[in-house]
Amino acid sequence: MPFVPLTTLAVVDLGSNSFRLEIGRVEGDQIYRQDTWRETLRFGAGLDADGRITTVAMKAALQCLARFRERLSGLHPSAVRAVGTNTFRVANNAREFLRRAERSLGFPIDVISGHEEARLIYLGVAHSLPPSSAPRLVIDIGGGSTEFIIGRGLEPERLESLKIGCVGITQRFFPGGKVTAAALESAEMAARVEIEAISREFGRNHWRDAYASSGTAAALADILEHNGFSTGGITPAGLARLRKRLILAGDPRRLKLNALKPERAPVLAGGLAIMSAAVAELGVERIDPVGGALRLGVLYDLLGRTIDEDVRKLTVDRFLERYRIERTHASRVASLAASLYRRAVAAPDREQTRLLEWAALLHETGMSVSHISFHKHGAYILQHADMPGFSAGEQTRLALLVFGSRGGLAKMETVLEDPQIRAQLLALRLAVLFHHARTTLAVPRIRLKTRGRIRFGISKRWLRSHPLTAHLLMRERAQWAQLGHPWKAV
Repeated sequence: MPFVPLTTLAVVDLGSNSFRLEIGRVEGDQIYRQDTWRETLRFGAGLDADGRITTVAMKAALQCLARFRERLSGLHPSAVRAVGTNTFRVANNAREFLRRAERSLGFPIDVISGHEEARLIYLGVAHSLPPSSAPRLVIDIGGGSTEFIIGRGLEPERLESLKIGCVGITQRFFPGGKVTAAALESAEMAARVEIEAISREFGRNHWRDAYASSGTAAALADILEHNGFSTGGITPAGLARLRKRLILAGDPRRLKLNALKPERAPVLAGGLAIMSAAVAELGVERIDPVGGALRLGVLYDLLGRTIDEDVRKLTVDRFLERYRIERTHASRVASLAASLYRRAVAAPDREQTRLLEWAALLHETGMSVSHISFHKHGAYILQHADMPGFSAGEQTRLALLVFGSRGGLAKMETVLEDPQIRAQLLALRLAVLFHHARTTLAVPRIRLKTRGRIRFGISKRWLRSHPLTAHLLMRERAQWAQLGHPWKAV
């Protein structure tokens, strides 16, 4: 059945400073912002000394997500994507909290890597600016991390994510909100040390124009322009004038400046320190703000998925090339695995079917390392490699499926209780098994169901003419039975 493109898309951005909801209206290949909702939670500041999200921070976040859920009611699940950024990446109890957060929101939450966050930010910025083939620098200062990107047109060329953000820097150098010249200098120096490591790749000779996204950049630009510190955009001179005023005030909350919003004041010093360090280290003379980049980038990425221009397909294709995977064989395995999965479950999920197909295409990635235990090498690569378009959870699922695609089944015992994973693993292992000869195969009619007890059926006549496959199936069936999942013949 062809997939009908959706006319309304929504993104939930779970940042370290703010949680945001944005809804966009789709017209052709363009997205127009329709509705936005923002709550400043300082979620990144809600980590205790052990790096765990506190009960208070969890409660505030869950209440916010419940409010978002009401606004998202009625939207198709495939029209909504929620992404978690730095705090979800670093919190020691993030996985535990994630399950509760998904229940409150009513939608899955993808925890994205720093590089994936940078890619999506650039995608949003590129769609906000006039087309240009000139290289652009984009800086996005978030609550827990700062992303740097250089790209041309719609394509990023260099991506970097540093673990410095306005919330983290504020907590570290400005406890209680107090700002002194020494503290601000220390904060700027700490940020410069981090940025210096990437300055050779992101310096002035690599780009023509510079842009900054996120609320921090918009707030700084507004303050500089509305108080006469800058004639337009963010400039080193304007930042220096704001720096002096902030030191004189001693506390951002006592600053009397036009365009300084109360909710932005507590993290102003941290954002100023990072921006000042960035312009100094990268030789930036002027930065123009661009708003809502990550959210807009997620919306366009989601739009691509609905019109079959999914960047994940391009990533998989690049991996096939990079790791010299035999495409013909991989395609045969992927086709059979997807077919078996659709038969095995009552209502096959479109996204899970795609992930299974991609895992099948990439199940021999590890052969580039060694033929021995290549499924283990492949799983490691897929878990840790940069894979544009894939969330951390999706990469984990790919790695899990590749790890379980062959060899002993006992290693997968703990995950087999999940009906979705059980069906995917069974379909993939059978597809690999049937194509063991790596030649064109007239696959027989296979009956497969995994609801409740596994039910499997195949022509006995076909098995008699393929004795090796019959032997492999008997061994496979025995492994499943040993783990409490016997097959019933149908």
